[in-house]
Formats: sequence, structure tokens, C-alpha cells
Amino acid sequence: MKTSHPLSGETVQPSSACQRVCPVTGRPLEPPPRRLGLLGWLFSGLGLASLLWFLVRVVPKPSRAAYPCQRVAFPLASGFLVWVGALAGSAFAWRKARSRGTRFWKACLWGAAAIAGCALVLASLPAARSWADNTPNAPVGQARGIFPGRVAWVYAPAAVNWAGYTSTEHWFDTNRTDISVVEQMMSQALQSVGGGGSDAAAWQAIFKYFNQGHGKGGRGYQPGEKVAIKINLTTCNARSGTATVAIGGSYEKQNAYSDGHWRNTIDNSPQMLLSLLRQLVYTAGVDQTNIFLGDPTGNFPAYQWNQLHPEFPNVHYFDNFGGSGRLRTELSSVPFYWSVTNATAGQPVVQDYVPVPLAEADYLIDFAVLKGHSVGVTLCTKNFHGALLRCPDGYFRDAFGPNQGGTLNYANMHTSTADPYLPGVPGLGHYRAMVDLLGSPVLGGKTLLFLVDGLFGGYYWDSHPKKWTSAPFNGNWPSSLFASQDPVAIDSVCYDFLYTEWPNVVENGSDSPGTSLQGGAEDYLYEAALANNPPSGTFYDPGKTGAPLSSLGVHEHWNSPAAKQYSRNLDPVNGTGIELVQLTATKPSATLAISQAAGHAVLWWRTSLLGYKLQTATGVSSPPAWSDVATLPALVQWWNTVTNSPGEPSQFYRLSQ
Repeated sequence: MKTSHPLSGETVQPSSACQRVCPVTGRPLEPPPRRLGLLGWLFSGLGLASLLWFLVRVVPKPSRAAYPCQRVAFPLASGFLVWVGALAGSAFAWRKARSRGTRFWKACLWGAAAIAGCALVLASLPAARSWADNTPNAPVGQARGIFPGRVAWVYAPAAVNWAGYTSTEHWFDTNRTDISVVEQMMSQALQSVGGGGSDAAAWQAIFKYFNQGHGKGGRGYQPGEKVAIKINLTTCNARSGTATVAIGGSYEKQNAYSDGHWRNTIDNSPQMLLSLLRQLVYTAGVDQTNIFLGDPTGNFPAYQWNQLHPEFPNVHYFDNFGGSGRLRTELSSVPFYWSVTNATAGQPVVQDYVPVPLAEADYLIDFAVLKGHSVGVTLCTKNFHGALLRCPDGYFRDAFGPNQGGTLNYANMHTSTADPYLPGVPGLGHYRAMVDLLGSPVLGGKTLLFLVDGLFGGYYWDSHPKKWTSAPFNGNWPSSLFASQDPVAIDSVCYDFLYTEWPNVVENGSDSPGTSLQGGAEDYLYEAALANNPPSGTFYDPGKTGAPLSSLGVHEHWNSPAAKQYSRNLDPVNGTGIELVQLTATKPSATLAISQAAGHAVLWWRTSLLGYKLQTATGVSSPPAWSDVATLPALVQWWNTVTNSPGEPSQFYRLSQ
């Protein structure tokens, strides 16, 4: 029956035997029991399922924490654990607080213990990688190289001296890029990557490492083996015909294209290429006739030809058109396979074949240019977008007959990039065709050395050069060369440099702020580093072996733009990621050497010491009477030489500018 409360007059129900009421208000001290609703059961079920899925998949292999499904499961699992821990701890603490003779502070301790327990459980779970925040020093993948994960960065401020894009002088002019400094850069980079106390020892080690990994035993280079150098001639792309390069005559790069300064867009520096050719021929012992240098989708411009061909006339300079002494690139019978065929559905897919210079090569050298792109970055891996003669979207010069261009139904490389306007797929955890290019045994898999030319760099795909504001460049050109045997590591390092300098380009694919790429600029690096079990779930098998690719290298971000340190820099013993070796090259001193051959005195100095002349004097009394030597020096490899007959009187010699 109902009764009235003696103080308030409020009608109340008599309490049941299991319910206590307040003696003042008459209201129940305990709320009525509530059943778990549908949403509660749904949350609990999803949380438990996510936890079990995360533990089953990630604990055996922590790298799976980066998978898209695990990035979804982890917040649900962690939230479920926090809820369970907080619920259990709070209930226990509340019961302790209600117990007779139990002090309040004990209840507080139990509550604190519950919170600490939850935190401990969460901390013990494998961390799910946040893909878009450039987490520092969290390497993924398997490092490669004689020194695993090593990337040599040679910085040489004295290498270049140029006003800029609108200058009437050109970045490639011999008085704007100093070949003597560039040679020092190449030498230091090679010795850092290969080890040894000389360039020759470094080359020997580099070839031995490559051959050991390709079933040829630990041997060096053998005479007759071919070396192909894939450079980046995007600004001389053959699709534009004579608009970019005057292929019908001078082969000059055309200023009239675009804004009137097109010749000052950046390609591979001829000084860098000349230095590499000198290393291969004079140091590594590769005959000129066994070297192929070019870009199948570009045309080889005069400014490169004029600096390379005089010293190396027997090198094969290949391009798309094949005019004025260049080797016209043709397709071989060696097929190239894709793991995923991104082609127009319902139509026969055109089979890709590797161009002859690359197919016949025993070794490739991938020489990229440091620059941004609408896909974020374009470095060593994307340099292979131009390795198949046809353009990435399927445009082929002979689609409708000799030199009758058109687009065929090739696999479209653009649709697997992060640029949504190509159209590509932004974001992370997607199939990336660049991994197939890098992992194919007929392209990336046969690459001996990876290089990135950063003397000037390019702001965007069209290579407009801009001076860099980040340290240590501080308003000057990057003046850098990067080298590595690990393709993922070198692209990772260059990614960090480009991201520091132009974050909008890397994040958004343009100068405008935004995130249209959704972190996709580095997706190919994760896919390549984890190619054996990639976040996208793609079965990468460009060799059609029936087995997935192994890891193609290690991906990692540095600890800060100021320190530029990776995991092997921070912990040389236990680090598993990248090691960035920072080197500085300067202009060498003008050294004149003398030797004897068949009774003749031979004077010699490096040909890269441009602007120097040989002078002689009969004595060194003050002031000595120096005069120029009339005899023109003979070129012996990369040395200028002057030979004196035994009957000539003793004289003093010097090099003078």
C-alpha cells in the first residue's frame, strides 16, 4: 500500500526487501537495475571482435599493425579495453568504498589502480602506424646494401653558381656547374656506398654485392657486360615532338615551349653524367661500346650530347626519335608483367615489352632528378615510369604505324598513383604500379646503383628550379648528390628533403595547401618496403614466379629536418632502418703531377680543372718570368698531359688561372 512521507507529504511506495531508501527523502538509494541495450551489446561485440582480430593478426607479426583493417580495428579494440577496465575497476572501487570499515583512501587507490591497469594494457599492444604524420624513426621493411640501408648524401655548395630560371645563362653551362667539384661528389658518394679506400675498390665491391645477390657469385664486373643508365628527360618528352626538342635539326631544347625559358628547366646535369661515365670507363673498366645512356620516352638534347659525346663518342645515347647520331629505342621481346592490370575493361590489353637498351643490359643504373610532382615526389622509383618506351597512360609513338602516335590499351600507370586528377587513387594501402617496376627482375631488380641528381632540383614535374630555403641551403641551390643500393631508402631520404622544402607539393600535389593526396605520396614506399605482405594486400609478382616479391628496401622518416638522423644513425649497432651518411665536397686544389715515361718527363693534371693553363719558367727568382706553354695537352682518360723530350733544359712548371 502507499504511504505519505512524514516530512514532505509525498506519496511513496514501500521499499522492497532488496531496496534501501533514504530516511529523509524516502527515495531509493540504489537505482533500479538497467539492462544493456542494443547499442551497448553492439559496442561490446564489435570491441571484443576487434580486440581478438587485432591480437590474432598483429601479435605474430607487428608490421601488420599498418594494414588498413588493423588501423580500423585498433581504436575499437583499445576503446573496448578502456571501457572494460574502467568498468571493472570502478565497480571494484565502489564496492570497497561501501564496505564496512573500509577507508575512503583505499577506494581511491583501487580506482587509481584500475586506471593504471588500463593504461598498461593499452601500452602493451603493438602500436598502429599513423601513415600520414611522418612518424620519425619507425622503419619498415628490410634494408639492402653492402652497408644495409645506407644513403650517401654529398653536399657541395661550390658545385653550382647560377642566377636562376630566367637567366640568359644556363644551369648546364660549364661556367655555372663546376665539373671538378661534381667529380669529388661522385667519388665520395661511390666510396660511401661501396666502401674501400678508392673509387676502384668501391666499384669492385658494388659489382660483387650485386652479382652475389643475383646468383653470379661474388665476382666483379667482367669485360663485355653491358651497363644501361636510365636518366630522366621528362622536360624533353618525345610526345611533344619538336615542341620541346628540335629533333629535326639542332636537337636543341626549345625555349619557346611554355614560358620562353624552357631550356632552363632541370634534367640530369651533363656534368653529373660526364662524371659517371668517367667513373665507369676509366675506373670500373667498362668499355664505351657497352654503355647505354638515355630515356626511352624522351629525346636526348644537344646540351647533354655536346658535353658527353666528344669524350665518349662510342657510348650509345638512346632516345625515342633516334636522330643526329642518337640510338632509336625499340622494343625487345622481353615481356614486362603487371601484378594488377589497370586497363580499359572489355578491350584486349596490350602487352608491355622492355626496350632493347634496358633489356640487353646486365646492369642498370637508375639516375633520377630531385623534384616534386603532382603525385608528391618523383625520384628513383618513378623514374621507371619512363622505362617502357610508351608513356604511363598508354600513349605509344607507333600506335598506328611508324611514328604515328596514339594511345593503346596498355596498363595505365597513372591510375595507380596518388594523384586523383590523373586519375589516380589517393590515400594509403593501395596497389601501386611503381612497386612492380621497382621489383621486376627485368627492370628495378637488375639495378646496380640508385642515384639522385640534386644539384638544382625541380619544384614540380616540369622541373622549374627554385633556390631552397631550408637548412643547410638557406636561400641557395641544393647542390646535392644522393646514392644508395637500397631504392626504398634513397627515395625515403629524398622524400624527407622535399617534404621539408615543399610540404604543400608533397601533401597536396601542388603549391596550394590541402591534403588531396591523403598521405599517398609515400604509399609506394610502404608498399615496396612491405612488398612481401603489403598493406594493400596486393600479390606483387611482376616476375610471374608464383611467389610474392620480398621486401624491396627499408622506409623510414628522419627524426627532424635539423638533425637528419635515422635509426642506424641513432643506434649503429641495433638500428634496422636507414643510415644517412652526410658528406661535403669542395673544389679540389689545382695539383700538377710529374712522372717519367721512356725517358720523357710527363706533366699531368685533371681535365676537370677548367680554366687552368700550364706555364713554365727557367727559374724562380723574384719575380719569376712565367710564360704559357704553347704545346696543347693530350687527353689521356681524364688527365691532361704534356710530354717533354729528354734533351730539353730543366724548367719550372705551374698551373695558373
